[in-house]
Amino acid sequence: MLKNILVALDGSEIAERVIQALDDLVLSDDSKVVLCHVFPNPESDMELPADRPQPESQTLSYFHIEQQLQSYQEKVSVKTELELVSGDPAEEIIRLANIYKTELIIIGSRGLIGMKRIVLGSVSNQVVEEANCSVLVVKPNKI
Repeated sequence: MLKNILVALDGSEIAERVIQALDDLVLSDDSKVVLCHVFPNPESDMELPADRPQPESQTLSYFHIEQQLQSYQEKVSVKTELELVSGDPAEEIIRLANIYKTELIIIGSRGLIGMKRIVLGSVSNQVVEEANCSVLVVKPNKI
């Protein structure tokens, strides 16, 4: 039986399918689910000063994601925690999985192909390759 599960959510439309995949698992009462979101670092090398207000769009985005995770948290029947972090998405997901000693990571795939996959990279592929536990990749619906 799985005790610790990390669910990586990126705020996209596939998040609902990821939560459904979690819901499909049979979990024991002592299982713990960590719902996480990673805010990618800005592309530029310029760092924002910590003692000044952050751009409003960043702040609004943070609160929007936090509310979204809290709404998913209400749907999960076992103990949950939220983690909102910044950094490289794949690296942070793997770092959190190691900290929480998870036995399973559930992550969505954007379904990128061709040049988009090469240019944007695949977070789910990197997590599958580098994680120390099993990874369930939830694919988008194909219409």
